[in-house]
Amino acid sequence: MSQDNQLLEVQDLHTGFRIKDEYYDAVDGVSFTLERNEILAIVGESGCGKSTLATTIMGLHDPKNTRITGEMLYKDLDLANLNETLYNKIRGNDIGMIFQDPLSALNPLMRIEDQIKEGLVYHTNMTAEQRQARAMELLEQVGIPNPKRVGRQYPHELSGGMRQRVIIAIAIAAKPPILIADEPTTALDVTIQAQILDLLKDLQEETESGIILITHDLGVVAEMADRVAVMYAGQFVEVAPVEELFNNPQHPYTRSLLNSIPQEDNHDNELHVIEGIVPTLVKMPRTGCRFAPRIPWIPESDHEENPTLHEVGKDHLVRCTCYKHFHFKDEGEV
Repeated sequence: MSQDNQLLEVQDLHTGFRIKDEYYDAVDGVSFTLERNEILAIVGESGCGKSTLATTIMGLHDPKNTRITGEMLYKDLDLANLNETLYNKIRGNDIGMIFQDPLSALNPLMRIEDQIKEGLVYHTNMTAEQRQARAMELLEQVGIPNPKRVGRQYPHELSGGMRQRVIIAIAIAAKPPILIADEPTTALDVTIQAQILDLLKDLQEETESGIILITHDLGVVAEMADRVAVMYAGQFVEVAPVEELFNNPQHPYTRSLLNSIPQEDNHDNELHVIEGIVPTLVKMPRTGCRFAPRIPWIPESDHEENPTLHEVGKDHLVRCTCYKHFHFKDEGEV
């Protein structure tokens, strides 16, 4: 990957939360790079650490109850070791975030236009008139009709789709080179989802920003992403360019996720269900293959004791050797 285009480099990142007197890693040894003009999708079930990774990059965890180790290199800074004053300069200006739940991310007591202008006050030298003009321009850019009227409204007066557009307007107000979109279309109907995704794609092409797109929707990944990292139990288990991942999935978890998507031409077969659930932080196995308990018909000897990422093709990495032996469960297999 070209060094000039690299926006963010994450190395061996661990985010541990304190439960009683112990720290448990929700993000466990994650490494990746994000390039300019790239959409990197991070995909996996709920509880696998995707949102924790996003909020770690944004520096949103309480240091009293969180332990963060590793490196997050942006320009000449290591975000993992920044103090709050420096982080405040980067948040919003260099890294923007589109939150999962717009209603809880917006201030219910502030007008929409004032919430958009807030970041501009902090990060730019614009005059009040310039900030007002920029707020209207942003509302228009994210496809909100009658921006003047909407700018005077409060969050509860808007629909879910409109609130999500406002969150995007706030995230891109200072034109940050890095944008993190955490499940940006989860609570929206299909038509609005498509509009929001088109909007993100247009914004990215216009600003050449790098986007980290966090989702559990593989349809969104196929449509949007350049590269995909599949996350399970706090670790990346497979990383590949998007076409390679869909055409040649290797890790048992990736294959199981893809196999559980309903197929239009599949009328008689039952829907594939992945056995078991993502383990809780306290019960998560810290040695061996973390996906092994959910594929018990694959013998223990087919897994590595300390699974590492193996290169199986150009820019295609897979964790643990179990990918070589995996097959979907036959009838009668336990």
